Parts: sequence; structure tokens; C-alpha cells
Amino acid sequence: MIGFANAKINIGLFITEKRDDGFHNLETIFYPIAFHDVLEFAPASDERTLLRIHGITIPGASQENLIIKAYNKLSEEHKLPKLQISLIKNIPTGAGLGGGSSDGAKMLLMLNDYFKLNLSTQKLIEYASVLGSDCPFFIHNKPCFASGRGEILHPQNLNLSDYLLILVHPGIHVSTKEAFAHIKPMPADIDLKSIEQIDIHSWKEIIRNDFELPLFSKFSELGDIKRKLYKEGAVFASMSGSGSAIFGLFPRDCPPKDFGFPKKYLFKQIPL
Repeated sequence: MIGFANAKINIGLFITEKRDDGFHNLETIFYPIAFHDVLEFAPASDERTLLRIHGITIPGASQENLIIKAYNKLSEEHKLPKLQISLIKNIPTGAGLGGGSSDGAKMLLMLNDYFKLNLSTQKLIEYASVLGSDCPFFIHNKPCFASGRGEILHPQNLNLSDYLLILVHPGIHVSTKEAFAHIKPMPADIDLKSIEQIDIHSWKEIIRNDFELPLFSKFSELGDIKRKLYKEGAVFASMSGSGSAIFGLFPRDCPPKDFGFPKKYLFKQIPL
């Protein structure tokens, strides 16, 4: 069975408070984008489930990958057979695009379909919540306002189909721990649940990503990318999640010209 696990961007990201459990509460808009990892599995020829990864290297042991954790969670309760799993990794890690979370959530969805487990969406969301804070979003996989740790989701009718997304990743890996190290929580400036009523041309002035200030101070090229996107005509530009990917929204009827970014950068144009 083959599936495609897509990335997401964050439109606004307010870190509102530090929780007693050590996590942070946040408010953001998750928006899915057509940039995918490729996930495939088939019955295993040996006595254990294995994950083979192609493309971008993923740090850490494969048993810590959310794909394996998703398989193990369902296998514990539904006695699944051993599988041979392959992942073509296209979405960069440490980029704030949710690739790992998407892979884990997609594995849950594929296992549910392939083995006809008949798990409800709510049950899949419960499993996804165990994997990570972003994972439940990828079960919905539609624009959502997220709060709590990112697991409390409210679907939005936000439609950006009139825009072209320019996604730039300079190859900088930002760990979640590193990103949160210099955050000072504060209340959100605006209610992002009302984003559909806010003119997109005013987003630049009122919507922020709280991770940008400390990370732009450490990695100056991130701020340079954002400024370049605005210079070339983006109506809104931001870092996604805890970085380090930067995106810009451009009108489809007025696509941008060549940016001249270094060849080492990942650069993608994605219709929304």
C-alpha cells in the first residue's frame, strides 16, 4: 500500500504560556500544503517489522520514528502482521513543516484502511495524540485553528487557492528544544480564529510567529529570506512552525520572478 504524507505551514504562531507539565500552550493556524513524503508497506518476509528510509537522512534510530511508533501502537491492540515499510523522505527535518508528524498520522490512516480496522476519526485522533502534538492535525488534514499544545483543533474555512506558495529552506536544522529555549510566552495579539475575516494584505502587520525573533538573531539568513520574499511581492511571508522553512504567499495571477537564492536551498513553488 502506498500513501502520501503532506507537509503543513503555520499562519501565525503565538506561544501564550508555559504549562505545569513543561510544555507550552500555543495558538496557530495549521494549513496543509502539497509537498509530500511517500510511505509504502507490504507484508514482511522475515519475523520483524523494518523501516527503510530513502532520500533525506533522519537523525536517530528507526525505532524512534513516528511511523514505527504508529505501527507498534496499533499492533499492540489489533495484532497486526509484521511489515516491510519504506519511506521516501522529501520534507526536510527541523524545518517546521510537520513532516515527521504527518508520516506518523499517515501510517495510522493507512493501517486502518489496509487492515479494515474500522477505527473512527476520533479514535485515530486519540492514537495520533499519543504520537505527538501536531499529529492529530494530519488526521483532519484541513485548515484548522490549533490551541493547547497544538492538539485542540477547530476547522477553519480559510481558502488560499488564489495564491501560490513559495517555500524556501536553507538547510538549517532547528530542534524543537532549541527553538523554545529563548521563548518568552505572551498573550496572542489577535484571535486567529477570525482569520477568515481579516484582509490578507494586513496579515503582515498583525500576525507574528514568536519563534522568528530569537531564531533570526541566531541565523541571519532566515531573516534575509523573509525580506527577499517581501521584496519580490509576497502579500505575506513567515517562518513555519519552529523553523527553519520560510514561506511567502504570492497572487497566482502575478507569479514572482527568479529569486536568485543559492542552489543549496530547497526552493519549491506550490499551488494552494
